[in-house]
Amino acid sequence: MLVKNNEPDVLRRNNVKVVGDSDRVMLFAHGFGCNQSMWDRVAPAFSDSYKQVMFDYVGSGQSDIRAFDPIRYSSLAGYVQDLLDVCDTLGLQSGVTFVGHSVSCNVGILASIARPDLFERLILVGPNPCFLNDPPDYFGGFERSDLEDLLDLMEQNYIGWANYLAPVISAESESGALTAELTDSFCSTDPLTAKVFARTTFFSDNRADLPKVSRPCLVIQHYEDTLAPVCVGEYVHRHIKGSTLKILDVQGHCAHMSAPELVIDAIREYIGKSN
Repeated sequence: MLVKNNEPDVLRRNNVKVVGDSDRVMLFAHGFGCNQSMWDRVAPAFSDSYKQVMFDYVGSGQSDIRAFDPIRYSSLAGYVQDLLDVCDTLGLQSGVTFVGHSVSCNVGILASIARPDLFERLILVGPNPCFLNDPPDYFGGFERSDLEDLLDLMEQNYIGWANYLAPVISAESESGALTAELTDSFCSTDPLTAKVFARTTFFSDNRADLPKVSRPCLVIQHYEDTLAPVCVGEYVHRHIKGSTLKILDVQGHCAHMSAPELVIDAIREYIGKSN
């Protein structure tokens, strides 16, 4: 595996894990408040045919929090750079299948626009290019006041915010196993970095970037999802030329955790058709 001289810094900074030695690469990117372990139910299904790359954005999971810069990460460009740094450090130059969840869908979209030759295809799980409603033509799911209230709660009572948001994302009760896993992930994230990532996630608007995507793209949408309604998945599908939309009969925002077999099947079917 070709690496650059700065390999130890980036690999440590982003807690990069590489499994397998296939020439084909599947790179997994996690959502806000999460970490690479959220892909543990999906990634093993592709271990025989893909080298798997997983990482944590700076400020998430087991990344090196000392590398966190609130200015850099106040824009999605900072997270895009994390992704590209990982690819460059591992010597990845082409043929990458990107699998991203939630805000990472936007990160992957931006990375593919900047470096189209790097990616073979994009798999987007629960994308939302703009969480804010913009009537009459766009319904992202939230009014600005809703998101400001959510961030205010985060500022005033971080644990209370985590306990509130986790069941919204999981579509489970507060006692559900997935809710508990998400709550633990939120609570294990440094509050300062989480607040910056939250504001960046919820107030970014990447709708204008969708028509610029030139790589084949699978949009995986949840049937009932507070954070990314079905109409958002349909919007993404309409604006990314040649994309494929797959709506899963799943509640919540984390099908890769709550119904991994459906996500695996959708990815396999799409890759099989595109090869």
